[in-house]
Amino acid sequence: MKIYNKLVRDKIPEIIGATGKRFDVHFAKKEELLPLLETKLNEEVSEYLEDKNLEELADVMEVLIGLASSLGYSEEDLFNKRNQKKEERGGFKKGIVLEQVYE
Repeated sequence: MKIYNKLVRDKIPEIIGATGKRFDVHFAKKEELLPLLETKLNEEVSEYLEDKNLEELADVMEVLIGLASSLGYSEEDLFNKRNQKKEERGGFKKGIVLEQVYE
């Protein structure tokens, strides 16, 4: 038996069940969901930093969407806020590094 005690994607129990393995799960209570998502975010960011690929970036994005939901925001709210900030302050495509500001 391997113990995980971590947040997993919604279809993971179905996938494990299809292999014939037995497992235990529970649905996170509202008060435990945010810390579980934050732990998952750290896990996914670490995996991205190690592998640097699109799949890991997609995992990070999915956790961010889950975090927004747990805070009462929709996926649309998150992307609207992203677009608003991008419109006001720009994105990161140009790779601008601010070295110093003179007073």
